[in-house]
Amino acid sequence: MNDLVIVGVAVATAAGCTSVKNEYASYELYPVRSGSLTEMEYTSEATHFSVWAPTADEVRLMLYEAGEGGHAYTTVSMEAGEEGVWHATVKEDLMGKFYTFNIKIDDQWLGDTPGINAKAVGVNGKRAAIIDMKATDPEGWAGDRRPPLQSFADIVIYEMHHRDFSVSPASGIEHKGKFLAMTEEGTLSPEGLATGIDHLKELGVTHVHLLPSYDYASVDETKLSENQYNWGYDPQNYNVPDGSYSTDPYDPATRIREFKQMVQALHKAGIRVILDVVYNHTFNIAGSNFERTAPGYFYRQKPDGTYADASACGNETASDRPMMRKYMIESVLHWVNEYHIDGFRFDLVGLIDAETIQEIRKALDEIDPSIILYGEGWSLDTKTTKDYTFLATQNNVSRIDNFAMFNDSIRDALRGAVFVPKDKGYINGETSQTTSLKRYIQGMVSWSSLPYQQVNYASCHDNLTLWDEINTSNASDSYESRVKQNLMSAAIIYTAQGIPFIFSGEEMLRSKVSDDGTFDDNSYNSPDSVNSIKWDSLSGASQRKVYNYYKGLIEFRKAHPAFCNMEKASSYYKFNKDVEDGVIAYELAPCNGESSDGIYVIHNPLSKDVTVELPDGTWTICVSGSTAGTKSLGNVSGEITVDSLTTTILVK
Repeated sequence: MNDLVIVGVAVATAAGCTSVKNEYASYELYPVRSGSLTEMEYTSEATHFSVWAPTADEVRLMLYEAGEGGHAYTTVSMEAGEEGVWHATVKEDLMGKFYTFNIKIDDQWLGDTPGINAKAVGVNGKRAAIIDMKATDPEGWAGDRRPPLQSFADIVIYEMHHRDFSVSPASGIEHKGKFLAMTEEGTLSPEGLATGIDHLKELGVTHVHLLPSYDYASVDETKLSENQYNWGYDPQNYNVPDGSYSTDPYDPATRIREFKQMVQALHKAGIRVILDVVYNHTFNIAGSNFERTAPGYFYRQKPDGTYADASACGNETASDRPMMRKYMIESVLHWVNEYHIDGFRFDLVGLIDAETIQEIRKALDEIDPSIILYGEGWSLDTKTTKDYTFLATQNNVSRIDNFAMFNDSIRDALRGAVFVPKDKGYINGETSQTTSLKRYIQGMVSWSSLPYQQVNYASCHDNLTLWDEINTSNASDSYESRVKQNLMSAAIIYTAQGIPFIFSGEEMLRSKVSDDGTFDDNSYNSPDSVNSIKWDSLSGASQRKVYNYYKGLIEFRKAHPAFCNMEKASSYYKFNKDVEDGVIAYELAPCNGESSDGIYVIHNPLSKDVTVELPDGTWTICVSGSTAGTKSLGNVSGEITVDSLTTTILVK
C-alpha cells in the first residue's frame, strides 16, 4: 500500500470517501479559485493534487503506471477545500506515473479526466503525466531569446501546418510531419532547392504561424502509420503539444522537448513563432475535461438551456465566466513562459469577450509587449451572451489594445468573395473594387483606421488557395495571365498598410486538388495528396518566378518603412486621378523613418499596357513585371509604361 495522506472527510460514507454537496442558483455564484490553477505539484518526497470541482459530491484521484491501458493501481479520496477546490497529497516519489480525476455529482461518476490544466499527458491525452518539466529543456534553452522586433509593422507572417510543410517526399526532410522537421537545416528538394526552415530564411518572413499544435482529439496517436490528417481545431488538452507531431507520442516528455527544439531552431533562424489557439470551443462537451470537472459552467447556453453553437463547430465555451477567463489567461502565459511562444492567433475570436482578450493582452505586456495577438473577428451569433458583454469582433477592436484582426475586406476586394468561388476581385477582373481597395491600401477599413490592427491576406488555410481561386474565377485566361494575377495580389498585400500574412505555399502557386480533380476549399481532414506542399514544384519556371517575386517584395518592404506607418498613414498618400479606370497609382511621401525621398506605386489590373505620368524627378524602378527587390531595374523620369496585369514600384 502506498503511503498516502487522505485529507479529512465532510460526510463519511461506507466506502470511506469524502462526500459533500454544493449547489448554486447560477453559474455567476460559483466560487473562483484564487492563485494558480495548477492541478499537480511534484516533489520527490510528495506530490500535491488539486482540482476545481465546486459542485462535486466526491472526487477521486486515480494513479496509473502507464499512459494507457490497465487499471489504476491506487485510488485516493480527495478532500473538499475552499473555493470549490479538492485536494490530496501522496507522500512518495511519483515521477513517471500517470493520473486522472473522477468527479461524482448527483450520485453519478462523470468519468476519468486528466483535469483541465494538464501540462504533460500520455498517448492520446487521456491521462496526465508526472514528469520533470526542466528535464524537457533542450541544450541552451535557458539562453533562447526572441528575435528582435521593433514594431508590429515590421512583421511578415507565414501560416503553416506541420504536416503540410514537411510530409512530401520531395521535402528532403527526415522528420516528416513532426515538430523536428523545423529544426533540420540544409534540406533540399530533388532539384537542389532549399526546403524547410532554410526556405523560410531565404524568403525573409519574420513570424511562422503554426496551425493548432496543442493536444487535439481527431488524430489517434496510437495509429500514426495510418497517415491521419486534421488541421487540429478540436482541442482536447490546451496546455500540451500534440503527440502526433512528436517522434514518440507514448513518452510524455518527448512532445514537450521536441516542441521546444522547434521553437529554439526558429528563433536561431531569426523567426518568431505564433501559436494558433482555439479557446472558443472544444472537441466535444459530454466527454470533455471541462464538462467532467464542472458540468455546464465552461460552456455557453441558450435561454432554453441548450448549448450555444454560434461557431457552427459546437461546444462553444463561455469566456466571460471568471474561471474560463482565468483559465485562458494562465494557458497563454504557460505557452509563453514554458515554450517561449512569441504570439497567438485566436480562432473565431469574435466569440470571446473583449474583456478577456484585454486581460490577456495586459498579462503578456508585463512579459513582452512585442508578443503579437490577432484573430478572426467575425461577428457571429451573440444572443447567448449578456446584453452588456462586448465580444472581440472587428467592430469592437477599439476596446482591445494592440490586438489585430484578419482583414477580410482587402481579401475579398483582391480576389473576390471567398464563399463564392467564381466571384472576382481587383486582381482577377473586377475593377469596381478600385475605390475600396485604395482605402484598404492606406489601412482604412470600416472597423479600423489603425494599420497595426489589420492582418492583410489573400489566402489562408480556409477556403480556396489564392492560386485555386484565380484558376476557378478565370479559367479561360492564359496561364501567364493567371500567374500575373497572383503576383499582383502579393504586390498589393506587401505594400498595403498593415501586417502582411501569406499562406504557406502561396509563394509557389500552391494548389489543393482532390482526387476527383476539383479544388478542395475545406481540406481540414483531406489526405496528404491534397494538403502537402509539393516542394518539387518549386523548380518549375513559373513557381520559381513567383517565389523570387515574393522574396523580393519582402526585401523591398523591409527596406522601406513608409509601408509600415502605424497611424494616420492616409495623410502621406497622393493618388493620381489622371489614370485609366481601374488603375491605382499613388505617391507615398517619406514617413516613419523612410530613407528615400518618395515612393511611387502603380497597379495595372487591365488587359492592356498603360502609361502613367510620374511626379517630377528621377525615379529608380525596383519592382516591374515579374521582378521585385531593392536593386535598380533602371531609372526613368516624366512617364512610365506599365505592362498589363503588373505592378511597378519606383523610388526617388
